[in-house]
Amino acid sequence: MITVKFDYTQDGKIQSFTMSGHANFAKHGSDIVCAGASAVSFGTVNSIMSLTDVKPVIDMSGKGGFLHCQIPADLSAESEEKVQLLLEAMLISLQTIERDYGKYIKINLNK
Repeated sequence: MITVKFDYTQDGKIQSFTMSGHANFAKHGSDIVCAGASAVSFGTVNSIMSLTDVKPVIDMSGKGGFLHCQIPADLSAESEEKVQLLLEAMLISLQTIERDYGKYIKINLNK
């Protein structure tokens, strides 16, 4: 199962997310749950870097299927607003996958 944990600041903003595990929906190379979750998460990280010039702290050192993304705390108000919009869009996309494939992906919100 893929687990995605979102960690929030005290004022309700997403400060990091961690994705780990494998969906095991289908064999490697045919797993649409894994492909969808990976595309959404990596697309969001790439969008943050390209559209906001924010450089999140990325860790992919765990076993395959691991991604941790930490948002820097010292962002301008404009950059923070853009980053939060992208992260909220990511969360909604992942929740859509979870709604249809809940046996294979679980989202945890650590507010």
